[in-house]
Amino acid sequence: MSAIDTEMPPVKRAHVNGIDLAYYEAGPRQGVPIILCHGFPELAYSWRHQIRALADAGRWVIAPDQRGYGLTSRPQAVADYDIEHLTGDLVGLLDHLGVEKAIFCGHDWGGFVVWQAPLLHPSRVAGVIGLNTPFMPRAPMDPIALMRMRFGPDMYIVWFQTPGDADAVLAADVEKTMRFFMRRPAGLATAAQPAQGGSTFAFKTLLQQWDPTDQGTQLLTAEELAVFVDTFQATGFTGGINWYRNFTRNWERSEGLPGRIDGVACLMITAELDPVLTPSSAEGMPTLIGDLEMHMVSGSGHWTQQEKPEEVNRLILHWLERRFPQ
Repeated sequence: MSAIDTEMPPVKRAHVNGIDLAYYEAGPRQGVPIILCHGFPELAYSWRHQIRALADAGRWVIAPDQRGYGLTSRPQAVADYDIEHLTGDLVGLLDHLGVEKAIFCGHDWGGFVVWQAPLLHPSRVAGVIGLNTPFMPRAPMDPIALMRMRFGPDMYIVWFQTPGDADAVLAADVEKTMRFFMRRPAGLATAAQPAQGGSTFAFKTLLQQWDPTDQGTQLLTAEELAVFVDTFQATGFTGGINWYRNFTRNWERSEGLPGRIDGVACLMITAELDPVLTPSSAEGMPTLIGDLEMHMVSGSGHWTQQEKPEEVNRLILHWLERRFPQ
C-alpha cells in the first residue's frame, strides 16, 4: 500500500473549468474551507501534514492535484496553464463544492496562484495564506527577460522556456530528479550557487553533476519519496513546467490589474533558509497589502510545510482562530 493511501483522505474528482480535477478533502463541511495549493514539482500530497492538522482542529480543508499534476488532467496547450486557467480551476472547485468563498493557501507556484486570486476573482476570496512565495508588484518588464539578464541563460526558469528540453532531462531519472529537489536547506543552498562564470540556479548542470548516492540532506522518507517518484514517472513533468512557460503571458495579461490587495485577511509565512524565495523578497509586502500578518519559520528551507510541519500548522491554526473563528 502506498503512503498516499495511508496519509491522505480518499481522492475525489470534479469536472471543472474544462478539466477533471482530483482533490483530497477532510474535516467537517462547515465554515470557510481552506484550499491548499502546491508548487513544483509537488502534489496535493505535499500538504499531508496540514490536511491532518486542520481536519483535527475541525477545519474544512481541500487539497487539489492542480492542473498538469498527479491525477488531474494535463492539457497539451501551453496557454492552458496561464494564471487565468489556474485561478479559474480553483473557482470551479468552489462552484463544484457549492461554496461562495474560501481561504486560499499556496506554497511555491501555488503561492503565486493564490496571491493572484483576489485580483482576478475578488468575490471568491475570504483570505490568503502565502508560504514562502511573496506577493510582489507587477514586474517593470517581461519577467523572463529580467531573469535572463539577472541570473543568466541557464537559470532554471529561463531553461524551462525551451520546449521539451527540461521535460526530457527531469524525466530521464525521476528518482534522481526528485531526490535532487527534495533536499534540506544545505543541499539546496549548494544548488543555488553558480558555477564559475555561469548562471545562478543552473539546475540542468547541477542535476547532471549531482551524485545521487548523497543521502546527507534528503528530506523525505523512502515511502514519501516513492509517492512523488511513482506519480511523476506516470505523468512526466511537462504539465508543471508549462506553468513556468506562461510567465511572459501572465505578465502581458496582468496589465491593468490592481497592484495591491485590500479587504482580504492575509498571512505570509517565510522560511529563513529558502535560497529561492528568501524572507527578504517579502519585505515590501506590508506596503502592498492592507491586512497582513507575517511570520518567519526558523531553520526551514524551501519545502517548509514538509520540513517544519508543526510550526507551519501552528501559525496557520493560530491565525485562523483569530481571523476566522469557528
